[in-house]
Amino acid sequence: MNSLKSMDGMTIDPMQFRRALGNFATGVTIITAQNAQGEKVGVTANSFNSVSLDPPLILWSIDKKSSSFSVFEETTHFAVNILSGSQIDLSNKFSRRNVDKFEGTSYQLGAGQAPLLDHCSAVFECERHQIIEGGDHWIMIGKVVNFHDEGRSPLVYHQGAYSGVIPHPLLQLKNTVEQEGVGQLHQGHLHSNVCYLMSRAFKFYQTDYIPKQLVTGFRTSEARLLLVLGSGTASNKADLPRDIAMPMQEVEQAATILKQDGLLIEADGFFKLTEKGKKTAHYLFDIADSHQNEVFEKYPESEQEIFIKILKDIAGII
Repeated sequence: MNSLKSMDGMTIDPMQFRRALGNFATGVTIITAQNAQGEKVGVTANSFNSVSLDPPLILWSIDKKSSSFSVFEETTHFAVNILSGSQIDLSNKFSRRNVDKFEGTSYQLGAGQAPLLDHCSAVFECERHQIIEGGDHWIMIGKVVNFHDEGRSPLVYHQGAYSGVIPHPLLQLKNTVEQEGVGQLHQGHLHSNVCYLMSRAFKFYQTDYIPKQLVTGFRTSEARLLLVLGSGTASNKADLPRDIAMPMQEVEQAATILKQDGLLIEADGFFKLTEKGKKTAHYLFDIADSHQNEVFEKYPESEQEIFIKILKDIAGII
């Protein structure tokens, strides 16, 4: 690879330059479009950024050598699909060449017939506003005409690898200190009340655990359904609201999404995980077990067993 020279004569190694740029963590997007002939294109890109709020403008860039550019150039609209933490496979799929990227991909059609991918963190439907030359890339500026905020934890790209988002430890420490201050207001026998202690313990336990779970891109209902089915404790739909502790409506919504992602199948009122679903559940169990080990590492194993036994008795689990 040839070296580059800046205006002051300094030689810039492209590989090292790329590595240095990798220190800037970005989200991961798939930009999609469809021309009048029905040809669909999609490219994975982390060059997405906002430009203006009024009017609402965004930009991204595409390699001049990309075979997809001709479609983006001739179509009136494109969509920016911000990927969630559960969509690493989709990111890799749209990074490849010479494959039908949309085969087996769940999507809807938006403005200008641009494909809108399902289960993303957010999706922006854009009217092509301007194309600017930028070195070996074309800078695509779009005017946002509609957007969808799904609220899922996003997929992150940092130093050449996928990553995820969790709250910064200093923020967690600040919240803990503030909560301890509030706790000083409670007096007397309340600190010996089992219901109060369990609810407070559950809240504090989730404060650190839920962000770790959400970083996968699955919502709480989806993750719980995967964990319950992965443990084999229930598969009958009628039992799931009890075991997942969520209304049937949320259970069904979660199941629909997991089925679309190829993680779940349904037959005769029973749910069953696919091989992909089993691997995903195993990944979620690893997160849960890791957090549990962190919380209980200061307690001897005998006390941990007693604690779990008491919780099972209270929960009515044999």
